[in-house]
Amino acid sequence: MVNYNVAVMGATGAVGEVLLEILAQRSFPVGELRLLASEKSAGKILKFAGKEIAVQELTENSFEGIDIVLASAGGALSKRFNPHAVSSGAVVVDNTSAYRMDSDVPLVVPEINPQDLSWHKGIIANPNCSTIIMDVVVWPLYKRCKIKRIIASTYQAVSGAGARAMEELNQQTRQLLAGEEINPKELPHQIAFNLFSHNSDIGDDGYCEEETKMIRETKKMFHDEEILVSATTIRVPVMRAHSESINLEFVKPFSSDEAYEVLSKAPGVQIIDDASESHFPMPIEASGIDDVLVGRIRQDVSQPDGTGLDLWVSGDQLRKGAALNAIQIAECLIADGFLNRN
Repeated sequence: MVNYNVAVMGATGAVGEVLLEILAQRSFPVGELRLLASEKSAGKILKFAGKEIAVQELTENSFEGIDIVLASAGGALSKRFNPHAVSSGAVVVDNTSAYRMDSDVPLVVPEINPQDLSWHKGIIANPNCSTIIMDVVVWPLYKRCKIKRIIASTYQAVSGAGARAMEELNQQTRQLLAGEEINPKELPHQIAFNLFSHNSDIGDDGYCEEETKMIRETKKMFHDEEILVSATTIRVPVMRAHSESINLEFVKPFSSDEAYEVLSKAPGVQIIDDASESHFPMPIEASGIDDVLVGRIRQDVSQPDGTGLDLWVSGDQLRKGAALNAIQIAECLIADGFLNRN
């Protein structure tokens, strides 16, 4: 078996830790594993497959001899360092927003558009976590019957804001139960026993950046500029795994029975839909697994012509919404011979 030298940018972050976990779980053919992070984190010891590896400071010279870079260190650092990785001969799978809408960079979810890997020029973008969780479920339905419009409301866990936000939820919960004062630091508002609109910047159209990502990224991956997408993104006091309420409008009648049949065979999707036990997708069950859970599959009664469908989904945004999708892209690059750039 051929092994590949892999570098992880942002190895000490929440996504970086899950990247290491999944590389080991999937027996990815790793030769050298180079863990890269800030100067502050250099020297920290992380474990991988029973071995201890020291974190190195991320520099422009960090990529010599590397085949694949898994980048999760933030958009500014990706913009700065990814070109150096590419010029060193590596292919970068970037988990930030830095390149997602670049026309020269494929935006890929392997269950949706793996063919777009064929035209990469050294960088492949990983979509936003909420986009992935939505579209892994929506895409197989779209293939069966074209969708005219998607309306999504998200319920996003604090892990989407990083490890420090997760700790803040823990800390605030303890403080509130002890009757202590809350002073938010990582998030703009109290998150324990509360929820609020996603705190990314609001554009002139009234949509925040997170919502705009879901709209634009879906159009790009589906290769459909005509599909209508609207999203409302909310941060909730859940530690891990995002949930989404999704309403679909098809171009012609499409039954919930047919949707159930399609989704039961869809890769990366697991149906949890037991009305008798009121058991439907929950973040506590989506956490730590690869599949996106889908349930509450029902006809939209506000669309009497049968063209509407409602769904409820939960997915681990650190796994399928980030680390797993990046590693699946790397696996496709290897399997399909796309490590050599165009």
